[in-house]
Amino acid sequence: MNKVFLIGNLTKDPELTETSAGVALCRFSIAVNRSYVGANNERKTDFFNCVAWRGLGENIAKYTSKGDKVAVNGSFEQDNYEDAQGVKRTSYTLVVRDIEFLTSHNSQSDKDVDKKLQPVTEDTDIPF
Repeated sequence: MNKVFLIGNLTKDPELTETSAGVALCRFSIAVNRSYVGANNERKTDFFNCVAWRGLGENIAKYTSKGDKVAVNGSFEQDNYEDAQGVKRTSYTLVVRDIEFLTSHNSQSDKDVDKKLQPVTEDTDIPF
């Protein structure tokens, strides 16, 4: 079974493109901290290339940006190719099936709600 679940931060803004057939394609990468600390008390980080298709990809491009924390799940695809020097290489891409945005972005409507929820100052003149 090829099923992956990762939580990390976007390393740059997502790139939304279209295939020649007009299908939306969003590419992005996330940085995931390892759960343990290395010998020099350093935490290692792994970087994963991700791709999301169609409406999911459009939403990722629209609602996320560099530094945002996301939870993604999907499956890895392996790609074998030759680089410019003729060396055979292998890369892995996470094909995203589902994403959860974990970073809160304060929109103007959020700010309006925050203003409405300000604590009430004590007033001696009670209206009832």
